[in-house]
Amino acid sequence: MKVSYHGHSVVQIDSNGKKIIIDPFIRGNQSTDLKVEDVNPDVILVTHGHNDHVGDTVEIAKRNNSLVIANHEIATFLGWQGVNTHGMHIGGSRQFDFGKVKLTQAFHGSSYETENNELIYCGMPAGILFMAEGKTIYHAGDTGLFSDMKLIGERHPIDVAFLPIGDNFTMGPEDAAYAAKLLGAKMVVPIHYNTFPPIKQDPFQFVEMLENKNGKVLEPGEFIEL
Repeated sequence: MKVSYHGHSVVQIDSNGKKIIIDPFIRGNQSTDLKVEDVNPDVILVTHGHNDHVGDTVEIAKRNNSLVIANHEIATFLGWQGVNTHGMHIGGSRQFDFGKVKLTQAFHGSSYETENNELIYCGMPAGILFMAEGKTIYHAGDTGLFSDMKLIGERHPIDVAFLPIGDNFTMGPEDAAYAAKLLGAKMVVPIHYNTFPPIKQDPFQFVEMLENKNGKVLEPGEFIEL
């Protein structure tokens, strides 16, 4: 299994001959190495409704006939736009032919801002557990620290956890380091930082904070193999 990072919260997983991308925010993402026209996933996972996470989902999904998996509200909203979707919700899991997906809680907002300055309600924000090939990946989405991260790690031993460290909108480095301790992941990768001025952080300093010294900073386009 190949897992790559592409700036902000964009993570791609290559597993079982399928490409799965999480939160494909590409246009407007100054930190990504990707171009929208070159992204061809089989599956798109969306953690919540904010524009910097839904990103280019509709264009990418319609061009590739990708399956989009998200909470019920986002799946319905995107389905109205001609996207092939599968709705889920917090605590629910489903086995697909490419792997198992489970949505966890996340503490954040979730709305989509239209060009007409309207906010579309997008249900509860989520984290994502992706399980395939005997491995478990946790993408926390946008969230603050919460104690049930310990329960998530106990119920689903995590090989790699992608945690936001940007502060202001999500956990900062100190809380994210404590989250890593609760989760007990084998490897921790920081995400959601340096894209915008309010979330400027030093990811290497975050890695030094980790009690188990199990962090890895991935530059956009870099990957790990599990």
